[in-house]
Formats: sequence, structure tokens, C-alpha cells
Amino acid sequence: MFSSDRKKPKQQSTMESTTQQNIIAQGTKIVGDIASQGPFRIDGTVEGNVKTSGKIVVGKSGYIKGTLQGENADFEGKFSGKLILSGTLSLKSTAHIEGEVHISKLAVEPGATFNATCSMKGTVKSLSNEPVRSESTPAQSVQSK
Repeated sequence: MFSSDRKKPKQQSTMESTTQQNIIAQGTKIVGDIASQGPFRIDGTVEGNVKTSGKIVVGKSGYIKGTLQGENADFEGKFSGKLILSGTLSLKSTAHIEGEVHISKLAVEPGATFNATCSMKGTVKSLSNEPVRSESTPAQSVQSK
């Protein structure tokens, strides 16, 4: 009667581990490549390549030098290198970005530094070959006296 619990595999613990946030604390320096399925918060320094399918948050003391690949990123800290996101890059007023940026959407607060070549995918709409038609009334001539 209660035997249905035994037949279910324990997949819940592996699903939870991919949604937990990885944290690189202030004062920590990592040299090398990082790959993860979960989100990241970086308050320390990373020199190398970071690849994740989750969101990346770089705090005010955070610094990444290298290649960053992910879905969305929020920057308060510094980045230097190549940034590739499938979603949105949000720059807070303390952010400092240099390098090459490939994104879908960009949000920049006043005060942020953005010294990068930027390409945005998915934003170009095709133009039709039809001429533009004006539906306004013809202009009337006005004479002055």
C-alpha cells in the first residue's frame, strides 16, 4: 500500500545541487577555468574562463579577467575580456567593463563604464521592400501679407 515511495529514484538531490548558487568570496583568487550548471556570485578575482548556464552576479569587489559565457549577468564590479551572454547584461553604476561583448539585451545605469566592442544578436528586424505610404493630408500653401 505504501510501497510506491521505494520505486521512485532519488533524483531530487541532483536537481537541487544545480540550482544552488556558487560563491567566490572577497579575498579569493582563482586562476583557471570554471564550468558549472548553476548560478554564480563572484566577489573575489577570477583569471580564466567561466562558463555556466545560470546567472552570473559580480559584486563590487568582484573581478573577472578572461572569457565569461552564460545566460544573464549583473555587474557591480570589473570585467576584462570576452563576454558572451544569451540573455541580458545589466551594468550597475559601479561596473567597469572592457573588451568584447556579445549579448541579446543591455541595461546600463548612469555611472557605469562600458569600454567594449558590443554586438547584440536578435535585435535586427528585416525591412520590407515596400515604399512607405503617407496617409496625411497634402500640405496647403500659406501666403503672408
